[in-house]
Order: sequence, then C-alpha cells, then structure tokens
Amino acid sequence: MARKISKNLTKARALVEPRPYVLADAVPLLQKAKYAKFDETVDLTMRLGVDPKHADQMVRGTVVLPHGLGKSKIVAVIASGDKVRDAEAAGAEFFGGEELVEKIQKEGWTAFDALIATPDMMKSVGRLGKVLGPKGLMPNPKTGTVTTDVAAAVKEIKAGKVEFRTDKTALVHVPVGKLSFDPQKLVDNAMTVIMSVVKAKPSAAKGKYIKAVTLSSTMGPGIQLDYAAAEAAGKA
Repeated sequence: MARKISKNLTKARALVEPRPYVLADAVPLLQKAKYAKFDETVDLTMRLGVDPKHADQMVRGTVVLPHGLGKSKIVAVIASGDKVRDAEAAGAEFFGGEELVEKIQKEGWTAFDALIATPDMMKSVGRLGKVLGPKGLMPNPKTGTVTTDVAAAVKEIKAGKVEFRTDKTALVHVPVGKLSFDPQKLVDNAMTVIMSVVKAKPSAAKGKYIKAVTLSSTMGPGIQLDYAAAEAAGKA
C-alpha cells in the first residue's frame, strides 16, 4: 500500500518546477518550502556513472565542509599511550585502548558519530567489524580515521569533515548543513562536496560520470540540480 503524502509535503513539492535548478536558486527554494518545526538537515545526493561492483570504480573520500554541519560530531578514539591524552586534549568525547574495544564488542556500544584508531590498535579494532561495519563506523586509512595524528583527525571531524562513498546503486549521499544556514553557506558546502566527488572520479569509470544531482532536506522536496554546470564547476 502506497504511503499517503501529507498536505504540507504536497504544497512544498508544488513550489518546485520539474526542471533543473542552479545551486544558488535551489537553496533559497528549499528554505522557502520548509514546513517542519525542527531545523532539518540538507542533503546532497549524486547518481554516478560507475559500477560499484568493481573495486576500481568505487568512489570514496572525505572533505571538510567550509561552514561545518551545524552540529559537533561525537568522536571516539581507540589508541595507546600518549595518543590517548592527545585525543582527550583535542576534544574527543571518548578515548581509550583495549577497554574501549571490549565495550564495543561485548555491548554493541556505538554512542559516537566517528571512530578514530591508531595503526597499532587496528589488530584489536579489526574484531569489531560486525558491530561497526553496518553503521559505517569502521576506521579506514582512506578516510583519515586510521592515523598516528589523532589530534588533527579529531579536530577535522569536529570542524565538519564528512565522508562520501557510493552505495550499491551508485548513489552518494552527503549532508551539507542545516536548513537554517545562510543560503551562501549551504551553496559553498554543497559545491565543496561536488568538487570533491568530481575529483574522485575513478580512471576506470567510462562515459558520463555525473548522471543526476538532487538537493533535499529531511522533510522537504527534492530539487533537481543542473549537474552539467555543477560538474563543470567541479573541474575548474
């Protein structure tokens, strides 16, 4: 049975014309269509011309948003020795060594948004794949979450560092801020993500790389973006 669409969403969708918008016009329109009583998250979704089944066509990376996400992420660090103190000094909410690994493994505890680990602890952290993997929390050198410089990693995440990666359907979903942000800040954040995804194009990907780009909010309508202009800007 199809889910009934609310009157508010119907009204919001009516504001959006069935055509691609440039980013500078799409952001104010999304804000105008707001009807939810909370500060919604704004998401950028990109459909890419890659085949995620092939490892050499996987698109993955990280980017620090110039204006952050509007909220501070909760960071946990698994390290040893002085690195634990570095994590605490940098502002990590949770930090420790084997005892933190044990807590995650035995309790399924994941009360954090990002997990950083030092290389020497990865043998222990590797046991947490079943808990962390499905939630996308497993530390990875490619995303800068396996590092000896835990202080810098914590500060980057706190500053608005986000990860992007293609899912099984070749889509990339990335939050770019809150709907209450100044429009230009959302434009800047979204363009930073688009540029990063364009630059991350795998050499094995053939044909059209960006097939569609959509901007949406938690409760609002999706707005189709002019991805040709966005891709050109990303290559500039």
